[in-house]
Amino acid sequence: MQFTSIDFETANAKRHSPCAIGIVVANEHEIVDEFYSLINPLVEFSSFNIAVHGITPSDIADAPTFSEVWPTLHSYLAGNLVIAHNASFDMSVIRNTLDYFQIAYPEMDYLCTANISKKVWPDLMNHKLNTVATHHGIAFEHHHALEDARVAAYVFQHAMRHYDGGVDTLLNNCNMRKGRIFDHGYTTPKMKKATRRQRIYL
Repeated sequence: MQFTSIDFETANAKRHSPCAIGIVVANEHEIVDEFYSLINPLVEFSSFNIAVHGITPSDIADAPTFSEVWPTLHSYLAGNLVIAHNASFDMSVIRNTLDYFQIAYPEMDYLCTANISKKVWPDLMNHKLNTVATHHGIAFEHHHALEDARVAAYVFQHAMRHYDGGVDTLLNNCNMRKGRIFDHGYTTPKMKKATRRQRIYL
């Protein structure tokens, strides 16, 4: 089963200020496609965010706006399973930016690799992307949108291999269900409620 891994960088603290997007399409075994673009957010940059990702106003001067790049992003996201590390951030960037530009939401399922990592590797000191990457021997340039998306894809692949199965096997073992974005609404990924039999043996 293919999935799409995404990562946004933002110009400031506002969730409608994406200035870069990284997308990686993968399956259980390999990466099959990648996409990266700077985005002109049409808003001011904060010095804090520049210090995090290194993207400056001059870098995005000739970059497409979100509205201009959205048809490409939509083709990667709509109807697919989308993952991100700390997905609540990236999904809020999608929703808030679509709201800002008055664009309809795509229909898509999504999962958070940070939450999955907490279930699969509970003994790590924390479950930040760089910590989980180090645990798996993955070197990367943190806070570059494409590299972060690629590492999240690797983490998801490792999690599926941990249970020797695919997405459904992973979710069953983690006792999780997918979140979903739909026409101007969303539901977050949730833990399934334990059945009476499961509670007895917990």
